[in-house]
Amino acid sequence: MYLIRRKYNYFVTKIDLKTFIIQPMPRNLIFIGLLFSLTIGTAQYNFKGQIAEPQSGKTIYLSIIEDYRRFDKISMEQILKKTSTDSLGYFNFSGDNLLDQNRVYRIHIDDCSESNANTAHFFGSCEFSKRILFIAKNTDTITFPTSFDNEALCEITSTNTTSSVFLDIDVLKEQMAFDFNEFRSSANNRLNSKKWFSTLQDYSKKTNEPLAELYIFSFLSDKRNETYSYYLKDILNSNYYNDLAERLSATYADAPFTELYINELNIDLQIAQQNTAQFNLWKWLLPLLLTLSLGLNVYYIIRHRSNAKKEQNDSFSKLTEQENNIVKQILDNKTNKEVATAMFISVSTVKTHINNIYKKLEVTSREEIKQRYQ
Repeated sequence: MYLIRRKYNYFVTKIDLKTFIIQPMPRNLIFIGLLFSLTIGTAQYNFKGQIAEPQSGKTIYLSIIEDYRRFDKISMEQILKKTSTDSLGYFNFSGDNLLDQNRVYRIHIDDCSESNANTAHFFGSCEFSKRILFIAKNTDTITFPTSFDNEALCEITSTNTTSSVFLDIDVLKEQMAFDFNEFRSSANNRLNSKKWFSTLQDYSKKTNEPLAELYIFSFLSDKRNETYSYYLKDILNSNYYNDLAERLSATYADAPFTELYINELNIDLQIAQQNTAQFNLWKWLLPLLLTLSLGLNVYYIIRHRSNAKKEQNDSFSKLTEQENNIVKQILDNKTNKEVATAMFISVSTVKTHINNIYKKLEVTSREEIKQRYQ
């Protein structure tokens, strides 16, 4: 048997041809082994890809999107990391600082200069940027290969089955845009809006991922889109939106987008209810107003005729008996000579009476006398 004594007396080992005995390991080695095992078990994400044209020094950003109203907007507050492509155009993001739950992330290539980034790219006006939205968590490995036509950030290969759902939704939105542009008319817009609202809503339910549903919700409920009016009607008749709120609260209770969705849904429900109340009010008020308008028109016609009759009677009262007889002759379209013959007076007398009639009735011609008495 051999006896081996290590320097510093950390441990003693006895070696025998028949027996192999190891005494307790020193504490610092135990700590190192534990640290190594923890490192092995720590969750790691790895997002890697290649840009279309191999070029080093391209700036690539990784962002997290916690506000579904900003899916299409980029701001400095969203960015988690940035890196640069190597000489072959490859980039890589890795680490263990992401959330263990699914979240929406964006990778975008920014060709804007650092000095121009805030003014051009981050306000969405940089024409040289490429971007892609995807769903991921801290344990995912995702690759963004170039497509068959050498386009960057158009495809996703992932260990997470929901990572590429936004690409599928974008394909539907492109088909929707094609339908709208095929023939531009109000009738076509109404038909397509109703059709695509249902199509996107049905697809949203099938994804079984609240983050993908929020992506579609943000589009359908956008006031700038044709689908907004259908959305306001739908939230009053469908339980889907409350169900989504419950699923968000159950899965993503502490996420900012859950609180945002619940607050927006409550506000939109109030707007929809007010619109419905106003519609119902006009539904009853419009016939009432039409009836009132008709009644007022009848009243004014009767009143006008009554006033005209009264005015006619007043006009007659201003005239003498002889002048009224001459008016009757004028209404029968008789000439001055015919009036003189019928009344056995001279033509000059008829003219004198007619001048007096003009003054009393405040008219200047026979036609005005006829209009007054019709």
